[in-house]
Order: sequence, then C-alpha cells, then structure tokens
Amino acid sequence: MTLYPNLILEALSHVRYPGKGQDIVSLGMVQDNIRIEGNKVSFSLIFEKPNDPFIKSLIKAAEQAVLTYVGKEVDIKGNITAVYKKEIPAAKENSILPGVKNIIAVFSGKGGVGKSTIAANLAVALASLGYKVGLLDADIHGPSIPKMFGLEDARPYMEEIDGRELILPIEKYGIKLLSIGFFVDPDNALVWRGSMASNALKQLITDAHWDELDYFIMDLPPGTGDIHLTLVQTMGITGAIVVTTPQDVALADARKGINMFTNEKVNVPVLGLVENMAWFTPAELPENKYYIFGKEGGKRLAEEFNIPLLGQIPIVQSIRESGDAGKPIATEEDSILSISFRQLAENVVDAVEQRNKIMEKTKKVEINHPRK
Repeated sequence: MTLYPNLILEALSHVRYPGKGQDIVSLGMVQDNIRIEGNKVSFSLIFEKPNDPFIKSLIKAAEQAVLTYVGKEVDIKGNITAVYKKEIPAAKENSILPGVKNIIAVFSGKGGVGKSTIAANLAVALASLGYKVGLLDADIHGPSIPKMFGLEDARPYMEEIDGRELILPIEKYGIKLLSIGFFVDPDNALVWRGSMASNALKQLITDAHWDELDYFIMDLPPGTGDIHLTLVQTMGITGAIVVTTPQDVALADARKGINMFTNEKVNVPVLGLVENMAWFTPAELPENKYYIFGKEGGKRLAEEFNIPLLGQIPIVQSIRESGDAGKPIATEEDSILSISFRQLAENVVDAVEQRNKIMEKTKKVEINHPRK
C-alpha cells in the first residue's frame, strides 16, 4: 500500500471540530508537515491555545479517521502532535533553499530521449498526490517547460519579501515553475558562454521565492557540463533520476551521466532510472508491443548499476500532443498514461524515502581548483 498526503487529508476531512460545523482540514488545523515513512504517518494539529478542551478528543478522532478511511495497518497511534499558533514559527536551517525538503535532478546523457516530458509529468503527478512541487527548467540553451505548460507568454514579476526583491514563480497545475524561457525571446538562439548560463541558473534558484516545497524538480540539460557542476556546487541535491531510451547509443550516454553523479567528487545518489519510449502499442492493436528502440535496455542498465527501474513509459502519440498543447498528459486523471505517471511518482517518493532513511543529506560539492 502506497501512502501519500492527499489520502491522509481526505481521511481527516471526516473529523469535525465540535461546535464549529467544519472539519479540521477546512479549518486549517492540519499543519503542513505530514511525514510518511513506510506505514508510519505523523503530523501536527494546530490549536489556538494550549487549554483547548478538545485537544485529546480530536487527536483520537484523527487517529481513528486515518485507520478507518486509509487502512488499519497505518502506524498512526501516538504520532499526532498538538501545536499552538504562537509556537508555529521555527528557525529555518542555514540552506540555500531552507523550505525545500527534497531536491531532485532529472537528467539524460543525450538529447531527444524525452527528459523534459518525464520531468514535467513527474511534477504534475507528484502535485496530484498532494505534495508541494516546484519545477525548474535548468536546460538554459533549450528551455521547453514554458511550451509544455502553455506558458510561452508568461512573464514572472518581482516582489519584495523579507527585505529582498525576489522572482515569483509562475503557478500552474499546482506547480511552481521557473524557466529561462520566461525571460528571453523564444525565437532567438541563446548564445551564452558557460559562466553566463551558470549565473543565470543560480539566479533562478537563489533569487526566487520558492517558499515551502516537498519536491523541487530540476530539468537539467542533456549531457554533462558546466551547468551540472554549478548545481552540485550551489545546493545539496537529494538525488538524481536518469532518463534514457532502450537504444544502445542513449544507454552509453546515460552510463556516463550516472558515473558523473556517483563519482567520489560529486557523490549525488541516483534514485533510479526511467526508460522512456520503451515500446510502441498501436491504438488498434492494444495487446501488441513493438520495441522500436530495442527491448529493456534501460532495465538492463538499472540492473548493471543496481539502481531501481522507476518506470517504463511507452511511445504514445497523446504524450507528444498533450505536451505541444501545453497540458501534460498526467493532468488527465483517468487516462492509462496518467496512471503510469502517478505510479512513477509513487516510485520516486518511495525511492526518496528509502534514500533519506539510510543516507545523510547531500552536501554541496566543494571543488578546489589547483593554483597555477
């Protein structure tokens, strides 16, 4: 059984605060700190004051609601904490993105394997599961996220927050989005040296108001280069996801990308691999699979590196059409493909939770250049 925040919130919506006629979710009493570790669920309920007469009864009712509407196997007893409004502000850790819980880099060894499509639909699927999600289009020279979200004419604006002028990300489908494509003419080639591109990317990360996020997804440019090094030197990345097709040429480049992230100088965990364009199934022959780019090459590569195979996504015309139309296929709740991307998102959540259980937070990479 896979647990996610929306399931918990739906269960808690059955718990009403005595005398107010509203449930504790509608009243904003469920703090935004739902934590899921396997079957263990924990979170806080916010009360106005410590002497609220219903604290104990509402905690018991919340426990029972989770057991009734989610499942009896959920470990919830004793895991709900009462907090009070005056106690909620907490000191943030000294981090470049202090409100972000997990930073995930989506990369590919070469272009044309559908990396941005995977990143966009993964972000949408995570948001549909109830997580707070940000998506950064870090592909400076070939930004495609504005097109995929129907935001080619969007222009973010600045706002003063806590004494700083910050870029406000564009929001769509429950996701906070930023791309260099929002700031440049889409019809002109972006001719920048490596340092200019890296500095622009840093600004999109450090000078933007990302606020509180469960997952910050970064759609990296293909290959390995300056921008990848800039990111690992700027922030501690929770983990990376490699996207490849089953084709031998793509697999060779994906192998290089995995080696880059896992070498001892960078040391960013690879959460798993997504095999895109895994097969083609014609609409008129739904039982048939045609392996146009080879069969299960991504699966074999995942086994070679002993990393999870997070998903196999087929070639389907509607994926391309939905991206071109500015509405990722994962937004269509009942389609088979949206279910596939939701399963991918659940697998990513599981991989992140497993990684966080057994490993410390990834630290920024310190690369010392030898003096000349």
